[in-house]
Amino acid sequence: MARLTFKRGIHPPHGKHYTEDKPIENYLDPKGDLVYPMVQHIGAPCEPLVKRGDRVLVGQKIAEAQAFVSAPIHSSVSGTVKAITESLIPNGQKVKAIVVENDHEYEEDPSLNKAYNYKDMTREEIINVIKEAGIVGMGGAGFPTHIKLSPPEDKEIDHIILNGAECEPYLTSDYRVMLEESERIIEGLKIILTLFPKARGVIGIEDNKPEAIKILKQHAAGQDRIDVVSLKTKYPQGAEKQLIYAVTKREVPFKGKLPADVGCIVHNVDTVVAVQRAIRRGRPLMRRIVTVTGGAIKEPKNFKVRIGTSYQELIDAAGGFTEEPVKLISGGPMMGMALYNVDLPVVKGTSAILALTKKEANDGGELNCIRCGKCIEVCPLNLIPSELNALALNKDWEGFEKLNGLECLQCGCCSFACPSKRHLVQSLRTAKSTILQNRRKKK
Repeated sequence: MARLTFKRGIHPPHGKHYTEDKPIENYLDPKGDLVYPMVQHIGAPCEPLVKRGDRVLVGQKIAEAQAFVSAPIHSSVSGTVKAITESLIPNGQKVKAIVVENDHEYEEDPSLNKAYNYKDMTREEIINVIKEAGIVGMGGAGFPTHIKLSPPEDKEIDHIILNGAECEPYLTSDYRVMLEESERIIEGLKIILTLFPKARGVIGIEDNKPEAIKILKQHAAGQDRIDVVSLKTKYPQGAEKQLIYAVTKREVPFKGKLPADVGCIVHNVDTVVAVQRAIRRGRPLMRRIVTVTGGAIKEPKNFKVRIGTSYQELIDAAGGFTEEPVKLISGGPMMGMALYNVDLPVVKGTSAILALTKKEANDGGELNCIRCGKCIEVCPLNLIPSELNALALNKDWEGFEKLNGLECLQCGCCSFACPSKRHLVQSLRTAKSTILQNRRKKK
């Protein structure tokens, strides 16, 4: 049987050997303060519900969503609010944050642990529990899950697709979740399928993860609305539009169209685990799995951590550095954020902390474009990165938009394939950001 896939893409070194065979290790008693930035999702920032000196409990809502596209934030420890201040987040921004001094008692809010029977709940009740649990996309984008589950009424959803591709090199957090939380993934998907009676659930997993495919097929056996499919190992197989094409052969159009426009909703596998925990165990989103890895890390590991835990603390828990890393990244090497500081908190979208050696980083200097067309050959959206790069460098925003530059996934395929090591994706990312900022200023 042909493996499902999309057009173009690349095959970067996968680097998963460091941690793919290492079970998730609990790191649930952090030593330092917990920091909760008010921006951990796409959409409007939250506003604190607590003030300095307040005592908070595990699972207590400490920040409220202030707009339709937003998600509340809960404390992952019990302790005292030490400050409400500014904190750096992985994308380099400084935002308002709540700092909690951990009392290490882990006293839970009395509202926790309310188990729901989703079969007796209305659609609105299920979505409201997910909303109040503060669940956002765990793959990194951070889109509030309750919004994804509420498409316009005229959009008929016939596919709920779970992203188990984890195509980013080095990352193994989703892989370990698929092995160790497989029952929760299936039940989480069943909960979501109750919201869309005409939909099928499809779990897409790259074929370099045969154990995950095997165990999820075992747990999905007998579920007539759920399929587990094998995807060709290729980057960016887990990108939303590419995954939809691989599974359904439908293309999400440009110009602001969404997966719901082609009948699909896509969730990361760990997001669905969070849904299951919220509905079946009454637990808001307070933890996530983080891979700490790379050639410069002494003992690469997969950790289960409380949101708000310090990056530096996790690096120390992995034995620290074997050598000074040439590059530190939050997330994967293709789409992650380069870091200049590890005094950062784990947020809902933190999938990995990556420390690369000089050999791994391959951070050569930029040369002139030789017009070889490699970037065009690999672009999964069939864009022309070399031309977009030139337009971005000349600040020709109108030309950039005409060539569909705003549709760029920022997947990094073009930069990876470029023999001249042009900083293509960086320039495209900056151009997109500038154009969107200019639009906001005009409103």
